[in-house]
Amino acid sequence: MLEISKVSKLFNPGTLDEKTALVGVNLAMKPGDFITVIGSNGAGKSTLMNIISGVMKPDTGEVRIEGKNISHLPEFSRSKWIGRVFQDPMAGTAPRMSIEENLAMAYTRGQKRGFSLSINRARRSIFREQLSRLGIGLENRLSAKVGLLSGGERQALSLLMATFTKPQILLLDEHTAALDPARAELITTLTETLVREMNLTTLMVTHNMEQAIRLGNRLIMMDKGKIILEVNEDRKQDLTVQRLLGEFEQISGKKMADDRVVLG
Repeated sequence: MLEISKVSKLFNPGTLDEKTALVGVNLAMKPGDFITVIGSNGAGKSTLMNIISGVMKPDTGEVRIEGKNISHLPEFSRSKWIGRVFQDPMAGTAPRMSIEENLAMAYTRGQKRGFSLSINRARRSIFREQLSRLGIGLENRLSAKVGLLSGGERQALSLLMATFTKPQILLLDEHTAALDPARAELITTLTETLVREMNLTTLMVTHNMEQAIRLGNRLIMMDKGKIILEVNEDRKQDLTVQRLLGEFEQISGKKMADDRVVLG
């Protein structure tokens, strides 16, 4: 499904601000995999997301979806395969447009569109049906401007929009970090439900270790631009925050042959 092969990224090369973001990263995802990604600030998590989505291009290495090398494609060309939800609830929607207009854009993601968004009775019915799954009443507010929604409502809408056309890859970039605990739990539960029901292949970055353990079937830890730990499904079920911290402390000071420890 998704293959990341020997991907490296260096920012500001040859200057005093030179920074290594990714170093020879390899990662393979099978259809239906839900991988959570943890690591400290600067570990390379968001850079990895940006390279997969096409915001950035790797200096070396390849990104493939179903065997197709998409490393050279810009972000908009990848949108037919990839859905993404950002940390900032403001980032994934158009605030001056209505809920139904935002959903209409998501509905035609990856397709050529004209200057107007076609919204008819049939599409409104689809929009209401999908919004009702969120359980927060947005199906009754189709004409409301998105900029008037709360952060939690807006992030719920962003999540729905990103999954509307069942993308081959769903990227979640700390999508609950900016929310209060109650709204973060709502979005986490919605994430679990949508990913499970749609069998979405998902990569989720989070700083919340409990969330990283709770969600998904695989977990990876990044440090200094590398994947240093991978926890497979069988071992993940018995994982705790304390053990995860212990694994990091144990391996962070060691030089592994392939820079990665696999639990499972």
